[in-house]
Amino acid sequence: MSMHDLSRHLSRRDFARGIAFGAAAFYAPGAFAEALTLTPDQTEGPFYPDHLPLDTDNDLLIINDSISPAIGDVTHLTGKILDSDGKALRNALVEIWQVDGNGVYLHSRSAGEKRDANFQGYGRFTTSSTGEYYFRTVKPVEYPGRTPHIHYAISQNGKRLLTTQLYVKGSPGNDRDGVLRGIRDEKERASVLVDFKPLEGSKLGELTADFPIVLGTTPEDA
Repeated sequence: MSMHDLSRHLSRRDFARGIAFGAAAFYAPGAFAEALTLTPDQTEGPFYPDHLPLDTDNDLLIINDSISPAIGDVTHLTGKILDSDGKALRNALVEIWQVDGNGVYLHSRSAGEKRDANFQGYGRFTTSSTGEYYFRTVKPVEYPGRTPHIHYAISQNGKRLLTTQLYVKGSPGNDRDGVLRGIRDEKERASVLVDFKPLEGSKLGELTADFPIVLGTTPEDA
């Protein structure tokens, strides 16, 4: 069964309870850790939600029991959180926040067109025993001064371990984005550029993206 078929059968309870599936890549600890590129730290930015939504699960397309989905290109966003030794980080809290299809954040000071009331704007997920995470969201769009991106925060035991951003590989605005250009190391910069590909088997034009994150520290297990 494809990821799309699975997602059609997942209930809201499944999302809330953190069912992850369909990670496209495998990651090996040990000697392979020497080849890992650390995910660069990036600014949190000014638009981390100043009022968290009542619904904070990992499905940003549907708020509570609404039947009206958010506008935008549906994206199944997966990845794995690794420590600096290449070991999977379990029970880590992954938070994401981003603009909606109109380029507006879930923040009182975010300017732009009317915010999409059907887009959650923020979500969280606790990694599995294998370090995997999953979100259903929309492909990010530009807003004034920034290329499309998704903000990430990784925490464990109440401690923030990393703040970073994901960028859409190939976006025309990438070369002009000051935050992205601020990553001087070419390998680190390449590590946050992510392909958004058509989801195999989807007839609805859905996308898939995989963003593994490698921490620069080796935190204790939760």
